[in-house]
Amino acid sequence: MIITKNQTPVLAFVVLLALLCWSILVWLVVDMCNPIAMMTMPMSPSWLSINFVAVFLMWTIMMAAMMLPSAIPMILLHHKMSGRGFVGVNTAVFLGAYLVIWALFSIVAVAIQFFAHNLNVLDPMSLTISTLFSGIFLILAGGFQFTKLKDTCLRACQSPAGFFMSRWKGGAKGSFEMGLSHGLFCLGCCWALMLLLFVGGVMNLGWVLLLTVGVLAEKTIPAGKALSNVIGVLLIVFGCYTFYGFFTKDTEGSMPSMTMNCMKMDGMKMDDESMNGMKMDGMNSD
Repeated sequence: MIITKNQTPVLAFVVLLALLCWSILVWLVVDMCNPIAMMTMPMSPSWLSINFVAVFLMWTIMMAAMMLPSAIPMILLHHKMSGRGFVGVNTAVFLGAYLVIWALFSIVAVAIQFFAHNLNVLDPMSLTISTLFSGIFLILAGGFQFTKLKDTCLRACQSPAGFFMSRWKGGAKGSFEMGLSHGLFCLGCCWALMLLLFVGGVMNLGWVLLLTVGVLAEKTIPAGKALSNVIGVLLIVFGCYTFYGFFTKDTEGSMPSMTMNCMKMDGMKMDDESMNGMKMDGMNSD
């Protein structure tokens, strides 16, 4: 992909936006004991309204961080094909519509996280689902890689020129409709991979980065379809291994995940305080 001089500001804007989103994610993990960060990881299954808002914003920012890199070729081509006039506005509308789709997906992700938490199949400290459900998610995501829906959506994402040639609409309204259309194809291609965040840890940055690279490679390299199939096979194999770990109670059969050390420390302090209280009660009774 050749970047022209006119496309440079658009590329810089998208890259900076993605970096901003990644910076927020890093901050949430590094300073996860900050009161604001802790609102995105409620420990109690009884969420407050502020928790729903915070978790939604966290998911929306994460989706933008993960999906913007793979959308760059489409955004740049839209900018090029828009011609003169309100080019920046139309491209911004296209980008905004694309992110709207992932914001809607974030609502679904928040609902899954909330109900999984209340059903006691989600660890609130690591934000990972149980080993059994992890195996199910991995196998389903791996199997989805071989479906016709995945193939259709992936081909639409891999060919920006083909996408615009068959769907081009001018103006801001047309840009918004095309942005929604591209977002839906992208969602259809990647929704199963995004749900795997519950397997490796929603705030496990290594896992988030690995999924981001996988999505980017699928959409941009010439052998994207072959890579998609390889990913599918690996997910199915790892899902079976996770099932093995579940049925044999082998903890090595599950994926390592991030935990909140500050919560562990608080728990240790509470245990110490409880022990000290018991000792004091025993001394007073004597």
